[in-house]
Amino acid sequence: MDHDEGLVRTLLQEQHPDLAELPLRPVPGGWDNQLFRLGDALAVRMPRTERAPGLLRKELRRLPHLAPLLPLPVPVPVRAGEPSARFPGTWTVARWVPGEPADAVPVTRGDHAAGTLADFLRALHREAPGDAPANPDRGVPLAGFAAGFEEGLELLAAHADPGAVRRVWEDALAAPGPQGPPVWLHGDLHPANVVVADGTLAGVLDFGELCAGDPATDLSAAWLLLPQGAADPFLTAYGRADEAAVRRARGWALLRAAGLIAIGRAGDRGLPGGKPTWGPAGRAALGRVLAHGAR
Repeated sequence: MDHDEGLVRTLLQEQHPDLAELPLRPVPGGWDNQLFRLGDALAVRMPRTERAPGLLRKELRRLPHLAPLLPLPVPVPVRAGEPSARFPGTWTVARWVPGEPADAVPVTRGDHAAGTLADFLRALHREAPGDAPANPDRGVPLAGFAAGFEEGLELLAAHADPGAVRRVWEDALAAPGPQGPPVWLHGDLHPANVVVADGTLAGVLDFGELCAGDPATDLSAAWLLLPQGAADPFLTAYGRADEAAVRRARGWALLRAAGLIAIGRAGDRGLPGGKPTWGPAGRAALGRVLAHGAR
């Protein structure tokens, strides 16, 4: 469910009156949360799915502690909107991260972005505390997604050799699991969740899937975000991914590419929740991961 500017303005007047007179306008994008630009430096995030308030509460608790450790701007929450009679869910005011979403303006400076992404993930991928949240769909063994992969294979096979897709997937399944402790993960590094400026990565958005687990989930960004030929420079700069982690990461990249293609196809058909820009991003990622896995 989408929200109008009048509701957001009223909530600000009631709970954060010092911000209520700043210019306010809706911003395209967002999945669980609808985004409004608030002045030059802030954004209001309004939940529009059932699970969204819980994701925002997670960000409110965790992101202010992680953000100072990270070398890229992230949307740190600066105010909490409490549930009220007017609106029943948690909402937030966060820092605005300048740039254009990578599904609309892809990365072009591959070597620079590879180093930037490696720096970001090295900083984030530190051992997570025992109370770090788990996530059933991120940072876990790929074997749990076998049925989902078979469903997505039809989509992937429409854009690539199905035999090549299956070989990369089966290689990822056969790879040994992580040897170290669970680390902090962003969990959702796809093109709509990063912003680009001057051809390179300029910020990382949407930490709602933040969790602890296998870093291979995030390493799939080597193919989801970076242009052809940048995966190896990224992996070299990251410096912590053994062969097994790279193999698992390619499997994660296939899963995410299938999801992007599906949402893009829904967008092309005008269906609810569809996003036309996600389809080209997913097809490009599929081509990159297959080229890397075929060597």
